[in-house]
Amino acid sequence: RQQHNQCEGRERMEQYRLFDDLPEKEKRAIQMFQMFEDAAVRYHPDGYYLAFSGGKDSVVLYMLAKMARVKFRAHYHLTTVDPPELVWFIRKEYPEVKIAYPALTMWELIVKKQMPPLRTARYCCEVLKEQGGKGAFTVTGVRWEESRKRAERNFLEIHKKKGTIYLNCDNEEDRRKIEICSLKGKRILNPIIDWTEEDIWRFIRKYQVPYCCLYDQGFCRIGCIGCPLASTKSREQEFLRYPKYRDAYIRTFDRMVAARTASGKTKGNWKDGESVFRWWMYGNGKTEKQVAGQIELKDFIDMAA
Repeated sequence: RQQHNQCEGRERMEQYRLFDDLPEKEKRAIQMFQMFEDAAVRYHPDGYYLAFSGGKDSVVLYMLAKMARVKFRAHYHLTTVDPPELVWFIRKEYPEVKIAYPALTMWELIVKKQMPPLRTARYCCEVLKEQGGKGAFTVTGVRWEESRKRAERNFLEIHKKKGTIYLNCDNEEDRRKIEICSLKGKRILNPIIDWTEEDIWRFIRKYQVPYCCLYDQGFCRIGCIGCPLASTKSREQEFLRYPKYRDAYIRTFDRMVAARTASGKTKGNWKDGESVFRWWMYGNGKTEKQVAGQIELKDFIDMAA
């Protein structure tokens, strides 16, 4: 298998380790799957609802579920702005994964919401990715290392109307809590939450787990093309590779501006979809890519409210 491209810090993965804790992490993740399997089957006949994105974390999660020999069904939510290589990879290497198609495409959703997807308004994830798994015991590949927000989460989560309960899954008491918890609460298991990126790639190499070719072609993350959570550099890289998606966003922003005007909302100083796209990519910072007349983010949020 082709050596994956060196992203920042990836070279550390080849260094000799005096203490290898990966086997312990594998063992613990498998035990977690097995520990709550009965509860998962009770909540849904398919067993665990494994949230599958096709990225490096989810292929590891999928392999661990197989190793644990538990009952589960993997689900991939197509967003309509997915990298084509990712969709092809999932269909070829993971044909058992169930692909869910959205009621609205990203292009239709932007016009309906009358605003671009933003870091502070991630309606796209809520509508296109996070609707699945209702009534089931969900398993995700969330990891602490990925962000400060995710560092607050834990191995087991029980989401209820009054708040979220976080459990370590390190004792029988935690198991009893999940067993007796009301069926109305949503349960999420994060078996690899304490894994590092190095752990992920070492596991992939160790078991020869198939992974998407984009990691070998300069991509350190794989997600929706143009995702506002990605860095500007990553988004530029994506639109350079997929120029038709850039054009699709601009056409959609044209329709979005028209929809705002038709509904009586101001469009600020945006003239067309191109100006919206520039603002969406670069904001109002004093850069060479700044477009005159763009509105401030706070003004746009006020208008959308």
